Amino acid sequence: MEQKEHLEALQDIRSMMQRSVRFLSLSGLSGVFAGIYALVAAGLAYHHIEEQASQGASANSMYLFQLAAACLVLAIITAYIFSLRKARKSGLKLWDETAFTAAISLSIPLVVGGLFCIAMIRMNIYGFVAPAMLIFYGLALVNVSQHTYPMMRQLGIMEIVLGLASSFLLGYGLIFWAIGFGLLHVVYGAYMYFKFDRE
Repeated sequence: MEQKEHLEALQDIRSMMQRSVRFLSLSGLSGVFAGIYALVAAGLAYHHIEEQASQGASANSMYLFQLAAACLVLAIITAYIFSLRKARKSGLKLWDETAFTAAISLSIPLVVGGLFCIAMIRMNIYGFVAPAMLIFYGLALVNVSQHTYPMMRQLGIMEIVLGLASSFLLGYGLIFWAIGFGLLHVVYGAYMYFKFDRE
């Protein structure tokens, strides 16, 4: 009986230590919805590209960039809503020093990558925009993984690999983008939900 109490105490201490250094309020459902938003955006982008091609015109790169930006904004809002719900359910604070550190770690590569993509669009270098999005997003996930779930590192590495593959297979950027931001988010989000959120 005494040994069981010691084990429970150690588990409580371990849980408290993890919560003090890791942002654990991130909900898997937010990943699922982010993936769905990305797949819808990819479908709209594909329709736009096909429609423009049938008229003998090239795709409007700013429209495609706006689709990606809208997808990002929706994903952030959804992540906030689901994470707030999970934090309240778990009796945790959503916004504390750990969450702030995680947000900074995630934001720096994302902001740099976003500015780099805008620069490429301004210079009419469209082929590398999707690869750059995937690579910088992957770097952001690897960077933030030390402040949240370790599996974010695996997802980040997969995003980087997809981005690099896409940079060597120009012309298939939308497919790689849909896989990286859509399919992988749905799969990883569902896994996180069933592993962590339903406990």
